Amino acid sequence: MGGRKAWLILHGKQAQNEEVRAAVMALRERGWQLAVRLTWEGGDAARLVQEGLAAGYSTLIAGGGDGTLREVAEALALAGGQASLALLPLGTANDFCRAAGIPLVPDESLALLERPPQRIDLGEVDGQLFLNMATGGFGSRVTANTSEELKKLLGGAAYFLTGLTRFSEVHSAFGRFRGPDFAWEGDFLALGIGNGRQAGGGHVLCPQALVNDGLLDICIVPAPQDVVGTLGTLLSGGVLGLETVSLSARLAWLEIDAPEGLDINLDGEPLESRHLRFAARAAALSVHLPESSPLLG
Repeated sequence: MGGRKAWLILHGKQAQNEEVRAAVMALRERGWQLAVRLTWEGGDAARLVQEGLAAGYSTLIAGGGDGTLREVAEALALAGGQASLALLPLGTANDFCRAAGIPLVPDESLALLERPPQRIDLGEVDGQLFLNMATGGFGSRVTANTSEELKKLLGGAAYFLTGLTRFSEVHSAFGRFRGPDFAWEGDFLALGIGNGRQAGGGHVLCPQALVNDGLLDICIVPAPQDVVGTLGTLLSGGVLGLETVSLSARLAWLEIDAPEGLDINLDGEPLESRHLRFAARAAALSVHLPESSPLLG
């Protein structure tokens, strides 16, 4: 089954989204045969990827927030990554799609189906794959603790407000980092390991990241004396403005030892461990991106 056919895996909460429904109908009117399947609970996205591939679809669409996009991308890559993937951003943050230049209007993002797909990298940690970024330290707790109600009300600003209300919980983490020609250990306030450039609703941690260079961009913000001031800068604009104090590198792999344990957020998926090994899985997936996407080198 080839040609103008696509299998849309849509987050169940978006079933009544009128913009999405209109975009799907418009695509069908342009000659596309579009099958729509909804997620209901954890594991559905991976199962639906398998169903779409088994039905012979060579183009899949992931519709939802960053977590849904990650789940579909991971399942497709683990299945061999031969089908192409289009991204329909419908979340609060949409961090990967914003950095990639993918339109946030459904009919405009679906129009990228007409563009040839590009091979892109994924990040990998302990057997799990991620599309956008792994974050650690205080920023990952802000993302994890921002309520759905607040995100609906304020959008990406909800992460900033949550961060402001949790200043009393700020404390650094200790880690030992090792990669090719890279080593550092110490207390740090925030950590970003990026395939993409931003996380947590627009906080830019890896401003030079590319998705087709076979590398992960690493950003470590050491714990400063002025914790509150540094945290305020991070929450308001990411690592931009902290270039002189942050550590950065571009690595094929990175190992982290955190004796007290480290909380990591993978595109919305929580992970906790004392030892982590990150690696770039080069050219793992074919994705429909804008020709001028900033993430393409």
